[in-house]
Amino acid sequence: MSDLTEIQHLYWRAGFGLSPTEQQTRQNWTRRQAIDDLFNQAETAKPLPENASPDYSGDMMSAASAQEKRKKEQQLLVGINYDWVKRMANAEESALLERMTFFWHDHFACETKFSLLATRQLNTLRKHALGNFKDLVLAIARDPSMIRYLNNQQNRKLKPNENFARELMELFTIGRGRYTESDVKEAARAFTGWSSNKEGEYVFRIRQHDDGEKTFMGATGNFNGEDIIDLILKQKETAQFICRKIYACFVNEQVDEVRVNSLAKDFRSSGYDIGQLMQQVFSSDWFYAPENVGNRIKSPIELMAGMMRQLNVTQISPTGLIGMERALGQILLKPPNVAGWPGGRAWIDNSTLLLRLNLAGALFKAAEINFNLAPELEAETKKKLKQLVAEMNLGPLTSLAGTGNGADQYQRLASYLLQAPTPPFGPQAQRVVFTKNPSLMAVQLMSLPEYQLC
Repeated sequence: MSDLTEIQHLYWRAGFGLSPTEQQTRQNWTRRQAIDDLFNQAETAKPLPENASPDYSGDMMSAASAQEKRKKEQQLLVGINYDWVKRMANAEESALLERMTFFWHDHFACETKFSLLATRQLNTLRKHALGNFKDLVLAIARDPSMIRYLNNQQNRKLKPNENFARELMELFTIGRGRYTESDVKEAARAFTGWSSNKEGEYVFRIRQHDDGEKTFMGATGNFNGEDIIDLILKQKETAQFICRKIYACFVNEQVDEVRVNSLAKDFRSSGYDIGQLMQQVFSSDWFYAPENVGNRIKSPIELMAGMMRQLNVTQISPTGLIGMERALGQILLKPPNVAGWPGGRAWIDNSTLLLRLNLAGALFKAAEINFNLAPELEAETKKKLKQLVAEMNLGPLTSLAGTGNGADQYQRLASYLLQAPTPPFGPQAQRVVFTKNPSLMAVQLMSLPEYQLC
């Protein structure tokens, strides 16, 4: 594998692909230079600005006023979603930070109904995305969105609610089968009183906290929630669970347990340093092995953000973008449940595959480039695609294609756009090649099944 091919693979897994300009400026980079660039950008990224949410604390609010404020909240949430996808697609933003935030957003899956809380939760994930895992788990345990989503508002002394304690172990840290029902009950007692106020801030309600003795994972003491997290992190299975999920997401869904155990050992030794773990993954030769390249189905968000980055989309309609998320089955800030999105082959069925294959064509039509959508698309799907109004600057992509005959241009574009093995220069490409139009060659390539892989 050439250095440039390695770097393309790295930027798809650690980000959302390379823009045409990034592709050209990084073509002589080494693997180490690319890794350093990704981590350096992440260190200098700024927190998201917080916008005040409408006040819901008024007891005398009329039904009409409440409905209007809920509508406003929905608009603000759409704006947060839209802005996040644009950051993912923006080559000026930290690709690695947004990619890791996206990973943790799925891992700590939580539907947020208030825009201020959504921004605060995203800032929490961004702050700790490459930091210490214990700090991240503790911050999520104190996050008002998560507290409300998993009902820890109702977790009180003498009447514990087990929702958060159960998901903390099953989905967030150690995994199913590594704890007992008694552990769940005792952990729930430890998290009693962890709540939030009307201003969307974490508060510890001491009168609602059970300060009695608890026995958890073989240890006994007057434990609080932080103690429970410490005890969970002492278990080697916790590091294995997180490293297994990291490997499945960033390397290969067919997990190599020997490598996971090695990563987990180092992860625990580092004190659960996420940045060090990801450095180890991205620096390993096996990360770039042929069996780990072009083998993942892009999630809808990865697909759209990557396509926008590669086509240098400068503007896109919020209605169309959120509509595509809904149609493709992945709406940011609205995971299907606390387990997050299933991923993998679950992203593809007959309707979503057709939509995916025509997504690039819809963007090109919006840019007034003639490309016919598949005739078998349903009317409703065509309507949604037509809402995807976008503006793009194709100059960098045309520059990347270079000059020469159509076959040379096709090969350069195919090497850039496709992470799966490049399809042969055959009849499917010739219809475009004969036009000698790099833009049409690009949309043809982005409409191939291979483009769905990274």
